[in-house]
This record gives sequence, C-alpha cells and structure tokens, in this order.
Amino acid sequence: MRVIIGGTFNHLHRGHIALISKAFEIGDYVYIGLTTDSYAKSMRHGDVVLGYQARRKAVERLARSLGKEFEINPLNDRFGPAPTGNFDAIVVSDETFPVAVEINAERRKSGLKPLSIVRIPTVMAADSVPISSSRIRIGEIDKEGNPRREGTDCRE
Repeated sequence: MRVIIGGTFNHLHRGHIALISKAFEIGDYVYIGLTTDSYAKSMRHGDVVLGYQARRKAVERLARSLGKEFEINPLNDRFGPAPTGNFDAIVVSDETFPVAVEINAERRKSGLKPLSIVRIPTVMAADSVPISSSRIRIGEIDKEGNPRREGTDCRE
C-alpha cells in the first residue's frame, strides 16, 4: 500500500511520531511531504518554525528506524501531490482530517479513486491538553508531553 502524509513536523514530538508510525504500520511505501520554510512562514507561527533541513533530518532519522521504503519531499501547499498522485491511503490527525476530505473531493472530480483516510486520535500531554509544537516551543511541555521542569530546555 502506498501511503501519503504531510506536515511541518516542527519540534518532532510524540504526536508526530504517532502519525508517522501509523503510516509506516499500514504502508509498504510512505511519501512524506515536509512543509518548506516559505510555506511554513505563511502559516500560523511560521516565523518560529525550525529550518527545513533540521526538520527533514529529524523526520528522516525516525523514518529510517521504521524500516520501510519512504521518500521525503518539499510541501509547498496544503495538498501536495495527494489529489493526483498514485497513493492508496492518507494518514491524518484530528486537526488535519478536513484537509483529507478536501483531497478526496479533488480526486473524485478528477475521476480518481479516493484515498482511504486513516485518522489517528489527538495525542495528549500529561495535562490532558494536546501536545503541540507551540507548547514545546514556549517551554510549557517537552516532546513527550511532560510538564516543563525548572532548569530544562523542552525544545531539545
């Protein structure tokens, strides 16, 4: 099965790992669209996103550890190649589920088979609030979702 995922993957955290791991669990091949710096800057909090190469390196390290064929390519818009590409499934979070629905609408308009949408649940931090790159960036939690401890840098 050919699976597609996409994201900014800023401060690669437990939620990102769940998404990427699910794609590798169900797919034989995983296409990873990684938001470019210019596209990231156009989005909410884009001015505080780590550079493309740093984010790519973190995602690539994780993907290699999962032991299946994959590729990482720049993502310059919300859809990437999903509306027209040769994929069978898309893995999304609760937050990005509506984008997958839009992608399938585009595929139907083009006469393509819709993608199977695999939706992973939101990964919560220890305080029952979703883990997010923003919360990590401001030092509220670490990448595992644990509360920040004095004297530690949650961003690393």
